[in-house]
Amino acid sequence: MDKHKSSRLQPYIPNDNLNNSLGAIRIFGIEMIEDELRPHLKTVLTIIQERKKGAAEQVVVSGILPILAISLRRRGPLTLLTVELVAELAKESVVRKGFGEAGLVNAVLSVMTSSNQELLLHATRAISRMSYDSLTQQEQLLRHGAVPLIISTLLRFPNNEALEGVCLLALCNLGDMGEAEEAGLVWERGMSPRPEESVFHGVAPQSCGFGSSVTLVRVCQWAHGQCSVSIEVFQRCSSSFWNLHGKKRTTRHFSISSLGSCSNLYKMIKYSVNNVPRTQSLRTRMFHTFL
Repeated sequence: MDKHKSSRLQPYIPNDNLNNSLGAIRIFGIEMIEDELRPHLKTVLTIIQERKKGAAEQVVVSGILPILAISLRRRGPLTLLTVELVAELAKESVVRKGFGEAGLVNAVLSVMTSSNQELLLHATRAISRMSYDSLTQQEQLLRHGAVPLIISTLLRFPNNEALEGVCLLALCNLGDMGEAEEAGLVWERGMSPRPEESVFHGVAPQSCGFGSSVTLVRVCQWAHGQCSVSIEVFQRCSSSFWNLHGKKRTTRHFSISSLGSCSNLYKMIKYSVNNVPRTQSLRTRMFHTFL
């Protein structure tokens, strides 16, 4: 079930600008006329960012999602603006449900080989939002190679903190281990005794003020072109709990279930705790991927 919750919506007042822009995108989108499309894409982006009630539904009814997919695949001057719009639309479950049929899942993944870090930021954010608490979207993205693309991006740009944080959250969401974006997860690099391993831990302060949720992500390049990623979540642990269990974790028994592969691109293995409720303090997931 898709449990992603959007930000609080404001009362919607029918907006002729939105209707006009959606209509113009339908007309000019097939030929991708940049000068005609750019202002209308900006208008739709602005209105969606304002989170007005009913705007997302209008986008769905308008039928522009396949046009946005075409724009991303063509990798032209409108790619950056288009992927930013897609990332904003991905906040809305009513829109996100149509991404697969419209070809937007593959289209977003297709831009992940870019060297433009701003474009990668928006594309990874779209992937993260698509997969949060949605098993259907998670499995679709996994089948199409989202994990190796995100890991490659994470390793290519180690000095871009914003991109690093979005990549880590996307990996957590793809493993069904994510925190809500609104939780404000803050990522820091940890220390590892193994030079081939990168360690990240993210902390989301709880509203009660005395506890926190700690997410630990380990990325290990154990062979040329091959990488493993493990994700562990310690729910609502205090600082003393983190100091204790960060050094010595409780042993758990796991069952292994393969969720398939995509040609020679990647193999993903998902671990789940045997007979232990998800409310327990420790949960883990692991990805084994070929970059």
